[in-house]
Amino acid sequence: MLIDSHCHLEYEGLAENQGEALDRARAAGVGGFLNISTRRSEWERVVGTANREHDVWASVGIHPHEADAHEDLGVAELRDATSDPRVIGIGETGLDYFYDKSERAVQQALFRMHIGVARETGVPLIIHTRDADTDTAAILAEEMEKGAFPALIHCFTASRAFAATVLDLGLSISLSGIVTFKNAKELQEIAKDLPADRLLVETDSPFLAPVPHRGKPCEPAFVRNTAEFLASLRDEPFEQLAETTTTNFFRLFSRAAA
Repeated sequence: MLIDSHCHLEYEGLAENQGEALDRARAAGVGGFLNISTRRSEWERVVGTANREHDVWASVGIHPHEADAHEDLGVAELRDATSDPRVIGIGETGLDYFYDKSERAVQQALFRMHIGVARETGVPLIIHTRDADTDTAAILAEEMEKGAFPALIHCFTASRAFAATVLDLGLSISLSGIVTFKNAKELQEIAKDLPADRLLVETDSPFLAPVPHRGKPCEPAFVRNTAEFLASLRDEPFEQLAETTTTNFFRLFSRAAA
């Protein structure tokens, strides 16, 4: 069994045929889905899908692109949103300096607020970071000094040094279909060496369809293509990688195993 540890089932491209997409994924051997929030207005739909579908879980949080529009989000509101038992993650949150759609100071403040709620509740943090390795690593290190919290770098595309830093801090790393791209040679070399007990797989659908589906809308079934590629890359049986990444998912997102 595989788990798609990061998908956006409420986004255009999946929302309009959500049931069919989930059925195709189940037929491909995907046994669970973490449906990710990026803005407050999505929370009700994301959590609703998780309560309707037995194998779907939810996250609540604010994407760094949306930080400027959520400066009013308070700790209590985010903490309260994690109270639904189908909510197993906080995020996605983090820093995005590639697009800079929100002020960096606002991104950083909201990121730290999400971290605080993850620390308080024990609900794992789902982190987006792009072109922001230095600040992301610094904030994570500073916040870990205040008290540990569980966390995951989703859709990892950063450097080997950043991987080492976040692994040393106790985080896990999730790989998306980007690892299958022909121009992702550096990422592929890093992926070979990631510790097996910290590795997860995801689609980030409806984005980033892996080879051989590149250029098409992505869907959760395609996590199998990423996992098969990754197993070959790491020279291990597909079944072993599927079992390991699924075990890692349930260890990190322990509410899902309850």
